Amino acid sequence: MLSIIISGMPAVGKTTTANILAKTLSFKVIGGGDILKEMARDRGYNPTDESWWDTKDGIAFLREREVNPEFDKEADRRLLQKIKQGNIIVTSYTAPWISKLGFKVWLEGSIEKRTERMAKRDKISIAESKARIAIRDKENYELYKRLYGIEFGIDKKPFDIVVSTDNMTAEEVANTILEKMKETGVW
Repeated sequence: MLSIIISGMPAVGKTTTANILAKTLSFKVIGGGDILKEMARDRGYNPTDESWWDTKDGIAFLREREVNPEFDKEADRRLLQKIKQGNIIVTSYTAPWISKLGFKVWLEGSIEKRTERMAKRDKISIAESKARIAIRDKENYELYKRLYGIEFGIDKKPFDIVVSTDNMTAEEVANTILEKMKETGVW
């Protein structure tokens, strides 16, 4: 059973690419963020869309999460179980490093393009988007370094393919991934 794990920095196009691949392959999509939102609901928060992480409640949850490494480890345990089941596309910051299974994809993107994507997606200014990305990039790196020793955004060894999303449409990114999967006999 095939699973695909997509990782990359915030606002690089992980979810959009995952959804296109899921439609092509008839797979389900789940993200690490989805599981963290389930866990946030269990703690009395009311997470909504992707921009929730940058709201007052989202930031409060993330602060709680920072002092309790079990939040992320529990989310990762749940994701690993889903990866084992197959026929799923997982978007996750950490799964490529901690899972022995899955076709692993790193999506790469410049700060400028990621800033534009986030501003458009979250309907915020470029300045606010750039500030959010700077914070999330730093916090993600520090968190995953502390939890797992991962050099997030630097270490690309676990990946079967690295794709730059800057000058490609999401469909082109998905097709590039599918071509690599065919080339390597995974699909």
